[in-house]
Amino acid sequence: MNTTIFPAGSPEFLTVDGLQIRISRSEGDGLPILITAPWPQSIYAFHAIWPALTALGPVVAVDLPGFGRSDRRAELMAPEPMGGFVTRLAAALGIERCHAIGPDVGTSAMLFAAATRPSLFESLVIGSGGADMELVGKGLRGVIEAREGEYGEPEGGAQVVGTITRLTRQTPPAEAMEDFRLSSQGRRWIEAADYVRAYPRDLPRLKSLLPAIRTPVLVISGKDDPIVPPENGAFLVRHLPRSLHTVLDAGHFVWEDDAAGYMHAISAWLGGGYRQA
Repeated sequence: MNTTIFPAGSPEFLTVDGLQIRISRSEGDGLPILITAPWPQSIYAFHAIWPALTALGPVVAVDLPGFGRSDRRAELMAPEPMGGFVTRLAAALGIERCHAIGPDVGTSAMLFAAATRPSLFESLVIGSGGADMELVGKGLRGVIEAREGEYGEPEGGAQVVGTITRLTRQTPPAEAMEDFRLSSQGRRWIEAADYVRAYPRDLPRLKSLLPAIRTPVLVISGKDDPIVPPENGAFLVRHLPRSLHTVLDAGHFVWEDDAAGYMHAISAWLGGGYRQA
């Protein structure tokens, strides 16, 4: 795909744990910024914030296994094992310490990673990801609790395009939408849903770990998010000892609906705000 979002030669694929993982990276000085893509989008979800984000330092955007255009391995499709993968990914990238941004499914993965390897993270920015089964939205709960074969359409790409078009306040550019379609085509959407279907098992385990996570954490929520209501962010902040909750005038896709506000919050945090948490 010819891209106007990422520079020439990007995205690219990196082999990690025998899987082809799609990344896009930028040059720069300072502490690296590792950002993982939300589901059911891909690294193209960052089209509106990429220029401003890369001005803050060297960035690596990642499609985690089973999401975006990266390879999948069934045993990684749950928050706790995905957190372990994040630490191995950082090692493969030569990252010893970083700021990490993990919207949506990245929320739980980043928190598990911070619990097991705190030295990796200078700070975290998370949000729009399920934190407690009692607080997830009706639509997400339906996917989580559906019986096998009772959720998703045979052609996931078209389903995802319709979902994103319906739930974003401004439809993403055609280039990004095509990548989202390709990222979920066929059974990829159904297979990716295994991650959230593991929430009933992994989220209680995560809750028990939250009080011991000393990494500064910024949680960003959309005020009108029907998928992961902002109560999930409030839940995390109640249990994380060094944290801040910012609620923006947006739906689920905060980085799309209020890209300027999302980027402003990240810039202030990475610029030193995290030290006050």
